[in-house]
Amino acid sequence: MTAVFILIGVLLQLFTATTGIGVNYGMTADNLPPPSVVANFLKTQTIFDSVKLFDANPDVLRAFANTGISVSVTVGNGDILGLTNTVTARRWVADHISPFHPQTNIKYICVGTEVLFSKNDDWINNLVPAMRSLHYALNKAGFQDIKVTSAHALNIFRRDTIPSLMRFMVGYDQSFFAPLLQFHQRTKSPFMVNPYPYFSPDITRRLNYALFKPNSGIYDKYTKKNYTNMFDSIMDSTYTAMKALGYGNVEIAIGETGWPTQGDATSPFATMENAISYNGHVIKEIVSGKGTPLMPNRTFETYMFALFNENQKPGPLVEKYWGMFNPDLTPIYDVGLLRRGQSAPTPATPAPSFSKNFCVPKVDVSNTQLQSNLDYACGQEGIDCTPIQPGGACYEPNTLRAHAAFAMNTYYRTKGESYFSCDFAGTGQITTVDPSK
Repeated sequence: MTAVFILIGVLLQLFTATTGIGVNYGMTADNLPPPSVVANFLKTQTIFDSVKLFDANPDVLRAFANTGISVSVTVGNGDILGLTNTVTARRWVADHISPFHPQTNIKYICVGTEVLFSKNDDWINNLVPAMRSLHYALNKAGFQDIKVTSAHALNIFRRDTIPSLMRFMVGYDQSFFAPLLQFHQRTKSPFMVNPYPYFSPDITRRLNYALFKPNSGIYDKYTKKNYTNMFDSIMDSTYTAMKALGYGNVEIAIGETGWPTQGDATSPFATMENAISYNGHVIKEIVSGKGTPLMPNRTFETYMFALFNENQKPGPLVEKYWGMFNPDLTPIYDVGLLRRGQSAPTPATPAPSFSKNFCVPKVDVSNTQLQSNLDYACGQEGIDCTPIQPGGACYEPNTLRAHAAFAMNTYYRTKGESYFSCDFAGTGQITTVDPSK
């Protein structure tokens, strides 16, 4: 943990300058503060100078008016096909952009999200036409300052290799990426990628490489560059693939990147320490402007993922835990995101010193899931499960359910007694009945 504290100190020194760091503001939750409160918080207390939305929520757009914070809005994948029609595109701009801009500084329209990952041919084949149509509609409306882009997952490459040999997927390089990059070059808009080392298929073998921790690195014999972290490798791989098509001069923006703080037993690398290491180092890299081995001194507009945990997101439990701030606007962990001299806000409702709530398994949970919950909770840093070992104070009753309940409740208490820390992939529940009685 010493390295973490050193990193935080370095970040605090760096953040005295203009940073160019943005954040993704998702709202799939039922416990978040109003957009006006969020906008004021970001403006007055954080280093973020831009936000990226996953829709074009009018309440959020109004909230960010006259804040000086730029906003990116997103067109859903399902709207791509319709927006190839210029009449529809002009109507969309009239409905979603004209009422708010320039009072709200809308910077980008992101058309779709990770369309190649969807494998939906209608979305893939019509993405560039829709982007052209929206660009035309913006110009007709007099909004030449708003750029059109689209964020891409990193399933866009042929195979995992050294950066200098990276190329876009066969079958999409000329038919999809060439016209897309030509559009970006012509309109001076950025090619946007979502680099997530967390989702690397060999994260188990290369965890330190992903987290910027000491590792043997990867040597690219063709460029004679040594890579000590996966983030730099991903960015240079993107640049190399673009350059191979003749578009190395197009700007690259980072639409999403981050690391989750917790999950269930299927997400062993989703921890607070790992999130601090990855996010802290990425922010340090972006703020320093040092660039990458193949792009020295190059800056990347970056949107960290994410502002808040989102307790209603579907999918695995880990999907809910990418946030960097709590709903009361206190930081979940410290990587220098508050402005220097700012202290964390005081929670509106301080946590009680003693809780009468307990986290226990639901009645229909299988023994397999109970064992998984027990193993996961007891395997986390700071969780003491010695009382349920033989001879321990809570060893009796010696049943799997009783031991799992102890471990789950200990985890719940240690993690601040939040609703999410008793989820356990939907198998936990909060009760006022003391399981030890």
